[in-house]
Amino acid sequence: MNFTPREIVAELDRFIIGQDKAKKAVAIALRNRWRRQQVFSALRDEITPKNIIMIGPTGVGKTEIARRLSKLANAPFIKVEASKFTEVGYVGKDVESMIRELTDLAVKMVREEENTKLKARASEMAEERLIDILMAKEPVHVESADKQTARDSLREMIRSGKMTRQTVELPPPESKGIPMVEVFAAGPQGLDELGANIRDMMSGILPGHVNSKKKRKMKVPEALKVLEQEETSKLIDMESVTKLAIERVEQNGIVFLDEIDKIASKDGSRHGPDVSREGVQRDILPIVEGSTVMTKYGMVKTDHILFIASGAFHVSKPTDLIPELQGRFPIRVELDPLTKEDFYKILTETDNSLIKQSIALLKTEGVQLNFSDDAIKEICEMAAVVNEQMENIGARRLHTILEKVLELISFEAPEMKGEKVALDSKYVRERVADVVKDRDLSKFIL
Repeated sequence: MNFTPREIVAELDRFIIGQDKAKKAVAIALRNRWRRQQVFSALRDEITPKNIIMIGPTGVGKTEIARRLSKLANAPFIKVEASKFTEVGYVGKDVESMIRELTDLAVKMVREEENTKLKARASEMAEERLIDILMAKEPVHVESADKQTARDSLREMIRSGKMTRQTVELPPPESKGIPMVEVFAAGPQGLDELGANIRDMMSGILPGHVNSKKKRKMKVPEALKVLEQEETSKLIDMESVTKLAIERVEQNGIVFLDEIDKIASKDGSRHGPDVSREGVQRDILPIVEGSTVMTKYGMVKTDHILFIASGAFHVSKPTDLIPELQGRFPIRVELDPLTKEDFYKILTETDNSLIKQSIALLKTEGVQLNFSDDAIKEICEMAAVVNEQMENIGARRLHTILEKVLELISFEAPEMKGEKVALDSKYVRERVADVVKDRDLSKFIL
């Protein structure tokens, strides 16, 4: 990944409207990762990421900025809610689980990349195995040249789709044994992680799982897919996959800590339930500072993982966090509330906008949907009005307004095949105006 900050911001602009300060902050943070890799090794380890706190109301783009950034960097990314964690000694999710989950995702990412690389080779091997099985079913006692002709004939029939209806019996999958030690080798960890390991360990021997000694009967196309998966698994070097995944987590991982304001102690108080909040902060601190977390894949260092925290901070302030944690988030950016002009840009200028999604969904039913410009402006106006009257949930209000506008069409779409539907501002008002006027009702609907 070698994007300049300006290129990163331009890419984010395709999906997120406004919030230039936040975009610049994350663009610099991402570019600094590339810069760090160019520095000589003795100094490289000393350069730590500049973690970011995004401050702003819900629905203004905080999560979307972090998510799009991770896609751009092809980096392991996880979104966790800080309010879900409990401090050590309490029943609940421990903070180290975020790193374990991030590592799981990284292993999956690398494995999928390897699957793509090996797909052609695995397909060939699966095809040959399937031909072996078909030949064994009806042995041909002839010269080797004739056997090759028979194999070529079967291969041609498989590829041309002439054997789609034929069934084949696959031998039982090879048993890999049960990694009993792995469960206990992971050291201190949450019950959720232990449970996941036990499930992995017991798969194949519990009721409901495939009996490893039983032959599998299926159609040829399905058998080909199963054999391809098995051949891919044989080709993949899981040791290399794990090593590369851990390296990606350590060097490129991004953790998005949402609702960090929920674990801030209000007005500096240290009594009652706020004691537990401070405990969670103190548990998060070593991970953000840089520590080593034991996962089922091995030790993972968190020193160079980028942490992006976010919160509305309506009641508390960033300064209500413990000083040590504040110091680990040196960059703070405030995101602006969205206006009706921003809503209009979100619906008309972004890639994969809600308008485009709605048109594509109804197109599957054979209905051609068309929004006039004044209809889109009316939707934006109503979203802004409802946000002012009630809780401001930002761009998420567009989802609720648009769903209300399209409710009748979406319901009747299967009976409207071939029709063209033009939506104008009058139609939007008719579908939503009554609900917007009735504040008591709008609390439940919008």
